[in-house]
Amino acid sequence: MDWRLFAQRMASMARDLLAEHTLDATLEQISRSAVELVDGCDASGILVLSEGRVRSLAPTDQFVTDSDMLQGELREGPCFDAARPDRPERVFRIPDLTAPPERWPRFVPRARELGVGSMMGFLLYTREEDLGALNMYSRKPGMFTEDSETAGWLLASHAAVAFATARTDEQMQEAITTRHLIGEAMGILMGRHHVTEDQAFDLLRTRSQRTNTKLRDVAREICESGGAER
Repeated sequence: MDWRLFAQRMASMARDLLAEHTLDATLEQISRSAVELVDGCDASGILVLSEGRVRSLAPTDQFVTDSDMLQGELREGPCFDAARPDRPERVFRIPDLTAPPERWPRFVPRARELGVGSMMGFLLYTREEDLGALNMYSRKPGMFTEDSETAGWLLASHAAVAFATARTDEQMQEAITTRHLIGEAMGILMGRHHVTEDQAFDLLRTRSQRTNTKLRDVAREICESGGAER
């Protein structure tokens, strides 16, 4: 492993991540970087556990998604365990899926059928939160060494910060958009029904509860319809 070259490429990756403007683009850049930077890595993706359900984000290959869904179905696997905040371990590696499994006995043989030879999972975490797992795959067994694991761990550390920052930015942008929508909808209702600001908000909230629709979506409908009931 040429660590000097790796450090230079990591620095370039950090600049590329800073230049991304959306969460999706950030995650896609993280997955691509894993393939480019970690020796032996043929494919990568991010597995997220949300209320016990698996989501596969930014996969670079279909078998990454297939592996994520399989781990979710079986409730076991290196990436599934890496994404679980209740586990103290933050890195998992299966160097050779053709060998008899020491862990994950149901997952390993079925992953082999997907064409996976070796794989690693790294918890994406910051001081404030756990974000999921960055997963790396090789089609050949024996491709991921201790150096590969170290490189993956370093990449995952940088990726977690970029992931958290991009998600916070997206949430803030969504909050600003929602606030503008609600304000515009309230203005339409105030003008149409000759009500106060508080009464306009009550109308919004009542329609949201009556239709079991998010307040933001109700506001959007009112802006699009000019306040007319649908």
